[in-house]
Amino acid sequence: MILGHGLSIIGMWDKQGGISIHRGVLPVILLIRKRQMIFILLFCVFLAGLAAVLWHGNAAYTAVFAARDGVPVTVVIDPGHGGEDGGAVSSGGVAESRINLAIALRVNDLMRFSGQRTVMTRSEEISIHTEGDTMRARKVSDIHHRVDIVNSTENAVLVSIHQNSLPSSPVTHGAQAFWNQQEGAEELAVSVQEALNSAINTEKAKVPKRIPSTIYLMKHVTAPSVLVECGFLSNTEETRLLQEPSHQLRLAAAITAGCLACGAGEEGS
Repeated sequence: MILGHGLSIIGMWDKQGGISIHRGVLPVILLIRKRQMIFILLFCVFLAGLAAVLWHGNAAYTAVFAARDGVPVTVVIDPGHGGEDGGAVSSGGVAESRINLAIALRVNDLMRFSGQRTVMTRSEEISIHTEGDTMRARKVSDIHHRVDIVNSTENAVLVSIHQNSLPSSPVTHGAQAFWNQQEGAEELAVSVQEALNSAINTEKAKVPKRIPSTIYLMKHVTAPSVLVECGFLSNTEETRLLQEPSHQLRLAAAITAGCLACGAGEEGS
């Protein structure tokens, strides 16, 4: 394979019968190895997260992941906000939308690796509005479009990724799951919260809660839904962690493990 400037990815035999590696080949090899190591790390963290949940054996199982009329579940993964709507912003100017997307992409990778069908409401740092002359109108269009994506997906389960903020209490931190009113959502949130407590909230466990009816997306979708607030941008240390790929991966592994533990419970019941 020619990479340009006459450089081959394959080394040629030199006059002494050994292999001579051409200029530019070593960086390519190192890049390939780096990608392989990232994949291996992703897989190991995922397995560790899933094993931690299953080892405790306390996950609340639900039929939320059961096929209906022969149609398997599709997990709709929703990175909150996006584009000009950055969502919550830290005191240092870190917006939640990019963090939401980074974690959601890892959740999607792990879900699909496990064989789970998925759909993402967005896979880029953009708003998904289709109309609107003002930012408020575009935000309304965006959230309506997200509702449409979920409600048009047959046998859907929604996992929405967000970041929290509580400037009045800058020491507050940790990841928490919230559920909507649809059947099976509470059990799913309990399972996800258990995984988050094992992997993220190691100092102090959090309790999953029902989402307030003021949250438009969670109120208007017809699918069992869990919204995960992965951390607090009002907490300086947690804001730093939330920007680290390793922490984002740990969050994604916990969320995925919690969901899959729910599915495993249904199959084993």
